[in-house]
Order: sequence, then C-alpha cells, then structure tokens
Amino acid sequence: MATLVRRLFKVVLFVGLFCLAMPYVHTYPWPMPENQSVIWWGASHWLGVRDPEDLYFVVWVTIDLLVAALAYLALMRLWRHYREKQ
Repeated sequence: MATLVRRLFKVVLFVGLFCLAMPYVHTYPWPMPENQSVIWWGASHWLGVRDPEDLYFVVWVTIDLLVAALAYLALMRLWRHYREKQ
C-alpha cells in the first residue's frame, strides 16, 4: 500500500509541476507581435502545419513537459540527498 501511495504522490507531483509550468514558462506575449507571428507562419509552412497556432501549442506543451521533468528530477535528487544525510 505504501508503494502505491508513493507512486501516486510522484504522479501528482509531476502533474502539479506541469500545471505550474503552463502559465509561467512562456517567452512570447499574447497576442504576438507581427514579427514573431511571421516567424511562426514560416516555421509552420516549412513543417507542413496548416495553422501556426497548432505548432505553437505543440512546441510550448513540449517545453512545459521538459521544464516539469527537469524540476521533478531536481526535487527527487534533493529529496534523495536529504534522506541520505539523515
């Protein structure tokens, strides 16, 4: 039972970190300035994506997942380090 609780806690921690990353990890203002939207249009055309907002969404969800994963790994290492010191 304790193993299940630990695994559920880790899943909830990762989901929480992902939810925190969503509103705080963005570099582009919304609505985008014209020069940035031209870059997104060019990238979406080059990749064959019809709507640049679809590309924007996929890119930022991927970046948010990476940030959440890095934060999760850092927290797990800090926790492991804390437990070893005790």
